[in-house]
Amino acid sequence: MMQFLSYLCNGISLGSVYAIIALGYTMVYGIAKMLNFAHGDVIMIGAYIAFCAMQYWGLPPIISVIAAMAVCTALGVTIERLAYKPLRKATSLAVLITAIGMSYLLQNIALLVWGANPKSFPSVVKLGSVSLAGGQLIISGAAIVTIVACIVIMVALTLFTSKTKMGKAMRVVSEDKGAAELMGINVNFTISITFAIGSALAAIAGVLLCSAYPTLQPTTGSMPGIKAFTAAVFGGIGSIPGAMVGGILLGVIEILGKAYVSTELGDAFVFAVLIVVLLVKPAGLLGKTVHEKV
Repeated sequence: MMQFLSYLCNGISLGSVYAIIALGYTMVYGIAKMLNFAHGDVIMIGAYIAFCAMQYWGLPPIISVIAAMAVCTALGVTIERLAYKPLRKATSLAVLITAIGMSYLLQNIALLVWGANPKSFPSVVKLGSVSLAGGQLIISGAAIVTIVACIVIMVALTLFTSKTKMGKAMRVVSEDKGAAELMGINVNFTISITFAIGSALAAIAGVLLCSAYPTLQPTTGSMPGIKAFTAAVFGGIGSIPGAMVGGILLGVIEILGKAYVSTELGDAFVFAVLIVVLLVKPAGLLGKTVHEKV
């Protein structure tokens, strides 16, 4: 029983990282109606910035995370302005190919700057482990911080989108860009803010991911990015609560699958469950089916 609870805690912790990454995917898709497949590589850049800040510049962990968020925010806005804004009225295929190209560009820049050799990432979490049930269940400090960070971020984003002027503007833009412009909303600025928020979250996710799995290389964000996109679709892409639910469920499924079935088939279970969910409920667990008039 305690072993199961240990696996469950690890799954929730991993799923919380997926959820934070998925929030970036779901915000960009919900408002700009595009899939930013370079998001996983922004995670990697954020982790490298935090690594350099701690290892080479001697900055404290919290300042390193803030530096990573600042760099990733600027990077996300730059990518949107240079690569995606000119394609605002282009076909979805053109945007998709551009996003994939941007992903490879960021990976190769990281290869040139930091090299291909894996680096050992120092943990930014200084919280000690918590021992429960007489030491039979031990929850690491990194897991606690990751879960709390996920909850805080989701609540903050939900309040931001529902209570603030910019959040309401984002919701209007997600419904109808033309109507938003007629109401005086700057659509381009709103989309840029969305990319900025998503990229800042990517930096946090990258640091938390590398704190739990301390190996950093240019491909670090690729597989977590794909799984987080899967989590966003699983929960209902465009839904903030759906991203969190999908991420946590996916993390739990992955850890339990590796623990009780096969370590080699853990990833396969993740995508198999996604296929089943999409067959039963194509809009995702918390997504809404949109009917288009033709």
